[in-house]
Amino acid sequence: MIALADIQRFVGVTPDGVLGPTTLKAIAAKLGMSAPRARTMRDVAAFFAGVRKVTGPLNQTQVDTITGLLATASRWPLSWLAYGLATAWHEARFEPVEEIGKGRGKRYASPGARSDGTLGPKYGGDAPYGRGLVQVTWVDNYEWLDRAASAAGLIKPGELLANFDLALRPDIAALALVKGMEEGAFTGRSLSTYLPGERGTVPQFEEARRIINGTERAALIAGHAVNFQDAGSAGGWA
Repeated sequence: MIALADIQRFVGVTPDGVLGPTTLKAIAAKLGMSAPRARTMRDVAAFFAGVRKVTGPLNQTQVDTITGLLATASRWPLSWLAYGLATAWHEARFEPVEEIGKGRGKRYASPGARSDGTLGPKYGGDAPYGRGLVQVTWVDNYEWLDRAASAAGLIKPGELLANFDLALRPDIAALALVKGMEEGAFTGRSLSTYLPGERGTVPQFEEARRIINGTERAALIAGHAVNFQDAGSAGGWA
């Protein structure tokens, strides 16, 4: 039997062994099949009414960030979208931010710090502390994001490595969240591991926290995900 990772290498995606939308799209392209249809929010007003039940009033930056997430995650099922929104709300209140304290006291507060404990290139000399809608940390994760953002045409190769603060740019922050959760870039665990269907349950949403940060605040974020799922359903995500 051919391993999924070998198939992924053949079709040109990260060989992580996860059968997610990125892999399925690449396989379909290799077979000459059309890509999955992009989804849209058919009733934007109803969707945002549901979102505001969680968030309260939203400023323009927050609205723009949510709109960007919808566009970037346009091929996600509702359950994935709900959990992505819940994560962005919990981590950053829908506004890309720097980590409070800039990683002070943590190993990734040092320029060049890699997640395996080694020191890599210091690039622009800045520390790879958390930035964005999900807190991208460690040099190797910034290298991953630079590759992803350049492949998407958002930057030139190496541009983010020269300036880690580009991870705060709304389009790059949205890409980091979507591709990171889809591909399992943060902890090796991805959305497809925990949310196999169109709609998610509370226990599934609680387990999905392992994609980002173990089980920290898992129940709280799961509650947000349920509400965002209801908002997406009211908005006709299809």
